[in-house]
Amino acid sequence: MARLLRPFGRAVTYTRLLHLYIAIVWPSMWLFIEEAWWTWVVAGVVLAPAGLVPAMRTVEGLQARLLLTGHRHDSESTEIVVAPSTSWSDRGRVVLWLEARLLLGCATSMFTFQLLLATVDLTLSPFGADADEGVLFLLDGHHWWHLLLAPVTLAVLAASVVSSGHLITALARRLLGPSPADRLAAMEERTEQLLERTRIARELHDSIGHALTVAVVQAGAARAADDPAFTDRALDAIEETGRAALEDLERVLGILRESERPVSSRPTLADADRLLESARASGAKVDVDMTGPLDTVPGPVSREGYRILQESLTNVLRHAGAVPVRVRVAVADGALVLEVRNPLTADIPGPGRGSGLRGIRERAALLGGRAHTGPDQGDWQVHVELPAR
Repeated sequence: MARLLRPFGRAVTYTRLLHLYIAIVWPSMWLFIEEAWWTWVVAGVVLAPAGLVPAMRTVEGLQARLLLTGHRHDSESTEIVVAPSTSWSDRGRVVLWLEARLLLGCATSMFTFQLLLATVDLTLSPFGADADEGVLFLLDGHHWWHLLLAPVTLAVLAASVVSSGHLITALARRLLGPSPADRLAAMEERTEQLLERTRIARELHDSIGHALTVAVVQAGAARAADDPAFTDRALDAIEETGRAALEDLERVLGILRESERPVSSRPTLADADRLLESARASGAKVDVDMTGPLDTVPGPVSREGYRILQESLTNVLRHAGAVPVRVRVAVADGALVLEVRNPLTADIPGPGRGSGLRGIRERAALLGGRAHTGPDQGDWQVHVELPAR
């Protein structure tokens, strides 16, 4: 019994009925002027061109979300679309929705009103009251057993209210719901959001991770050297790296605040000197060989190349320490080749381990390139090839 009565404790049950009643307000007003059956036919004909207006889907969608689902904000419901119609298919579905809403609203309002009148008449009939005109059915006389039929009509009334509400909601989700094009657009938007989050996570990992690695290495080297001059240089390097990390952090937070902000401010391979000097300040002996026109490399490739170089140098400092490092950056034949080599040490990550190496391979794959990381002729090598066209 409690389960049967539960819908009547929910506000949405009554707002759905109100939604159906609203659909027949203007045709009912017309009936006061011209009492004829064809009034409803004309109303249905008038709705057809109205449904072809793109903004009509927004109007009907907002009403349906508020009154049929109870969701007041766009972000709370994706079953009913509130964007304007963008295709003839969308417009056709809106026309069907308007006609169905008018037809169901007319049937529901007349049926519930008749059932309500019948319930009142059956309740008052044993006490000598006559039935009202226009009631659904008439019973002769004034008998006591008429009172026993009142709960039946009341139950049918309640069932019609709930069922009509469920029916109009199902129609709204079907006719005002997302079309295949809407679903595709939503999926693409969601994919872009996930890609953006992944990119921001990589940005934070590369920039902040590099800065912390340099700071740790510098601090450890200064303590071990026990040389005031070296300590001063180490503190200067830590300060410079920290400032650069704060700039990167501020830029990434700016991306989070302003989703439309361009990424052109991100560092490219033209800014690689900062990375190399930071690695040298940490004690690593960096030998650099850059060939080819770096300025011709596309922005996205150059930016990702910078991050790959940054991650590679970070891994060297983290796992090998202050060791000789050979860096080669070459642009030739429409390809960017980036290679970082350092002597093998005892602490070598296994194949595929570490988020840094995985991030390097993922960056290369997203750009249509390839990356190889692992031992090679007594060295640890990071070899990346990216398309430069």
